[in-house]
Amino acid sequence: MVIAKAWALKKHFDGFPKTSDFDLKKIELPNLKDGGEQKLLLESVFLSVDPYMRPYSRRIMKEGDIMIGTQVARIVESKNPAFTVGAFVVADRGWRTHFISDGKDLRLLPSSWPESLPKSLALGTVGMPGLTAYFGLLEVCKMKPGETVLVNAAAGAVGSVVGQLAKIGGCKVVGCAGSDDKVAYLKKIGFDEVFNYKTVKSLDEALRKASPDGYDCFFDNVGGEFASVAINQMKKYGRIAVCGAISQYNDSVPQKGPYVQMPMIFKELQMEGFLVSRWNNRREEGLQALLKWVVEGKVKCHEQVTEGFENMPMAFIGMLKGENLGKAVVKV
Repeated sequence: MVIAKAWALKKHFDGFPKTSDFDLKKIELPNLKDGGEQKLLLESVFLSVDPYMRPYSRRIMKEGDIMIGTQVARIVESKNPAFTVGAFVVADRGWRTHFISDGKDLRLLPSSWPESLPKSLALGTVGMPGLTAYFGLLEVCKMKPGETVLVNAAAGAVGSVVGQLAKIGGCKVVGCAGSDDKVAYLKKIGFDEVFNYKTVKSLDEALRKASPDGYDCFFDNVGGEFASVAINQMKKYGRIAVCGAISQYNDSVPQKGPYVQMPMIFKELQMEGFLVSRWNNRREEGLQALLKWVVEGKVKCHEQVTEGFENMPMAFIGMLKGENLGKAVVKV
């Protein structure tokens, strides 16, 4: 018999999440039985913390529920011939150390995954964040070679991939981030222009300096004031992919604005919100492309790894504060 640990949402977040909003539980898992549906026992190896967890916790969770989230897990016991002991899978089973599955909710890592590549990348660059960048750029922004792409939260799990894919696509890339270390990292991985939005005197001036001619594509992870300033610097027929709004997730009182109608009308802009799940039927296409670019060294990966399952809440809160460079993951 296995005793699993799991983090539950003790209290819905009011403003910024606090460690007291979480509750660490122990769950007794039953033994696997021949002939039953529950044929697999898995242990989480890496767990993901992501911005979406903040707004979705309010939308789909009740107090007392296990926190939502994705993990890379190892199969430790199997009565299902489709899954061998020792195999690694991606699962959406929340913040748990162990869980039982019938296999239907598990996704094996691609067979071409090199042994030398960290399995945790299946939660980042070669996982949901990477797919978000891939489909957001190709299907929503519809970027073309020679265009200028703007991305905010550019040193995060999604933004850092957006910039690199835009460079592969032959675009000029402008990014912004919240620290000088992040700015240096983005220059190192090939961004053409980068600035620290916390230290520039004027966001409007910084955007104009980075691209005096304006922007064809804007991949927005932040919303709020940044979006309202950036939208005025779009080129005619520009495209805006609205991926996230992390500047607003922790607000107790909704922000006013931005008011987008005037620039959208006069510049004939297209602005579209999206969820990456729209392209679930093309998931393998995206993962294979991302994996190939990572293996070839065309896409660089950086992870912020927090050790210890007991530190899940701390890693989540730190990620929302922007403390991570690249993808934030927890190693059990």
